[in-house]
Amino acid sequence: MSFVEFGCILVLLLGLLSHGKAEVYIVTVEGEPVVSYRGDLAGFEATATDSDEKIDVTSELVTSYSRHLENKHDMLLESLFEEGRYTKLYSYKHLLNGFAVHISPEQAEALRRAPGVKSVERDWKVKRLTTHTPEFLGLPMGVWPTGGGSDRAGEGIVIGLVDSGIYPNHPSFGTQNTAPYRPIPTYRGKCEIDPNTKKSFCNGKIVGAQHFAAAAIAARAFNPTIDFPSPLDGDGHGSHTAAIAAGNNGVPVRVHGFEFGKASGMAPRARIAVYKALYRLFGGFVADVVAAIEQAVVDGVDILNLSVGPNSPPATTKTTFLNPFDATLLSAVKAGVFVVQAGGNGGPFPKTLVSYSPWIATVAAAIDDRRYKNHLFLGNGKILAGIGLSPSTISNRTFTLVAANDVMLDSSVSKYSPSDCQRPEVLNKNLVEGNILLCGYSFNFVVGTASVQKVAETAKSLGAIGFVLAVENASPGAKFDPVPVGIPGVVITEVDKSMELIDYYNKSTARDWTGRVRSFKALGSIGDGLKPILHKSAPQVAIFSSRGPDIKDYSFQDADLLKPDILAPGSLIWAAWAPNGTDEVNYLGEHFAMVSGTSMAAPHVAGIAALVKQKHPNWSPAAIKSSLMTTATVLDRAERPLQAQQYSGSEVITLVAATPFDYGSGHVSPRAALDPGLIFDAGYADYLKFLCSTPGIDPHEVANYTNSRCNATGFSPADLNTPSIAISHLVRTRTVTRTVTNVAGEEETYVLRTQMAPEIAIEANPPAMTLLPGASRKFTVTLTVRSVTGSYSFGEVLMKGSRGHKVKIPVVAMGYYN
Repeated sequence: MSFVEFGCILVLLLGLLSHGKAEVYIVTVEGEPVVSYRGDLAGFEATATDSDEKIDVTSELVTSYSRHLENKHDMLLESLFEEGRYTKLYSYKHLLNGFAVHISPEQAEALRRAPGVKSVERDWKVKRLTTHTPEFLGLPMGVWPTGGGSDRAGEGIVIGLVDSGIYPNHPSFGTQNTAPYRPIPTYRGKCEIDPNTKKSFCNGKIVGAQHFAAAAIAARAFNPTIDFPSPLDGDGHGSHTAAIAAGNNGVPVRVHGFEFGKASGMAPRARIAVYKALYRLFGGFVADVVAAIEQAVVDGVDILNLSVGPNSPPATTKTTFLNPFDATLLSAVKAGVFVVQAGGNGGPFPKTLVSYSPWIATVAAAIDDRRYKNHLFLGNGKILAGIGLSPSTISNRTFTLVAANDVMLDSSVSKYSPSDCQRPEVLNKNLVEGNILLCGYSFNFVVGTASVQKVAETAKSLGAIGFVLAVENASPGAKFDPVPVGIPGVVITEVDKSMELIDYYNKSTARDWTGRVRSFKALGSIGDGLKPILHKSAPQVAIFSSRGPDIKDYSFQDADLLKPDILAPGSLIWAAWAPNGTDEVNYLGEHFAMVSGTSMAAPHVAGIAALVKQKHPNWSPAAIKSSLMTTATVLDRAERPLQAQQYSGSEVITLVAATPFDYGSGHVSPRAALDPGLIFDAGYADYLKFLCSTPGIDPHEVANYTNSRCNATGFSPADLNTPSIAISHLVRTRTVTRTVTNVAGEEETYVLRTQMAPEIAIEANPPAMTLLPGASRKFTVTLTVRSVTGSYSFGEVLMKGSRGHKVKIPVVAMGYYN
């Protein structure tokens, strides 16, 4: 969007201010969108296909029908409102039939009553769901060679990212050291021009770059100075996720003059298509996100990554599965696009997922095997463990410790919280120089107004040898990630260790009767924190990763659907960063950042899905998802069952046995996913059956969003052909059916084995089956309540093939007598 267009929208919006408080509404209207139109109107032939495949938006049939829909949207608005009294922001034609409009609540009521209008919903916000992992996942040796090596991994696949944009000049997206990229005929996205440099955001690696901000502008949340009316990344998040999915291989990660290895995307040869709909301070609006998703599908992306989710379950619809966001993604899947979404960062508490629907691959976040540790060596011989990506102090030397509170220039500056070392001007350089500065972890670090990076800058500017940041109180919400700094530094994160440090310091420091320091005698040195330690107790489910059960409505009733679907690395992930990005205060001005979140886990799966798609170009989105899920592992590197981080007491993190509500099917295993043996396939019609059979569903609501009637009977949500089984209310006994298809290319015989917690009996039938190449077979799983515990029971069905394939599906159920 140019500054001229931006100004025009503002002028139009100002005209609405005198007519009630205008807001953005998403409106759906009668008539099928392009993806599902069957040719019912005279003069317009069908645009839908029988199978779930990409839309040919270049065909005259599609362009004619989509033009017809947009004209209908305009005619409806013109018939109701005077020109200048409303602003249409988007027409949705391909995945939804509707539009986003900026109007007053009174006008919204008029729209609701208008003939042909099916739903009018006020827009709501979404938020970001904020190296070494290729080696951890076995890609360089186990996966990339099967596709021709890292310089071919993901070739021909386009990954669309709905995020905060991209920093196009980053080496992770450069083309100088790569083989030339050929055009991809099936991708038709456009490339915006940077208004400052007048250069395209695309370069062959980046094949599309667009931004969507009309709803943000209408909500008066958009600031063009810091949000940039272009695809330029305003906070770093979008560059980070793009690099994880498809960044170039072997890019050196340099921060503060130190190298932290080489970064690579999961599919380093895949192309990147950028759809910016998230912004620095406010996140984003669904109207913009839906427009971005629709454009990505129309442009022809193969994989769609969404490191974004709603702030809470949508309260405007009766079910979490039916709203403009999830309905758009359902149409995207119908158009053949594999959709990956971050599960959310509300863990470790149950029912905190913000990705609900079966057509979406919902990703949880894991800690991988890399840990960064550092140590403070005290003059009394004690060694205190901490974190800090920093060099060590000079070997075999100790230095004097001086506390920030004891080196204030003036006691009146105590109002500035000098102990957290954010303001060098309030501390006495003469007392700090040549010593180790001891600082305190205040609540300012939790809320983001203080940073470890600023502590390092303060210490360096005062001439300190290094710094120690001691955590004296475990504040709720505190997050202790290692931060790279240019001078020796360590954060003592455990309160008891910090108290040992403070006790030693106080006993070693001589004071006069007023409390003023006469002499500093506490000594210490800081270890080398630059080298990671690799642990076998990995992966583990990260503390922040949102947990199931999945919910079907905004009253948080459990769904008969297992979520999350899969676990992937999402903790302390090194990847590209925008130097102007402010999403992480510790990485201001840097080109790389180490960030945690399910936002980081999702693009790992998106990139791996691109490798699967490259090998199996004709597989449906459900088939790709199945291959990832059935081959996932529930064991860590030491062959022990996966564990999950959990709180013990208030804020103390401990490890507990993980369940499918933590990890879904398990941790992604890329090599196995390329050759899963069997797949559980599903398509648009199956998802409609799922919706129509969900208890409490309103058939009119299903029709509003899918333009399909609920006709199926004898089906329940648990019957959807997913590679997992979840029954939230199991009464007495229940049998569900699944269908598998042999994709191995050879005949194979599978033996079915089951296991379940003793409260519920489980049986699979038939106990064995033989499938020819391409053949499909049904099998049933029967669950019977033995005793009622008031909690979920967990189990699995394991299918062992005669040619070595193993297909695993998790089972969760809660038993009731009636």
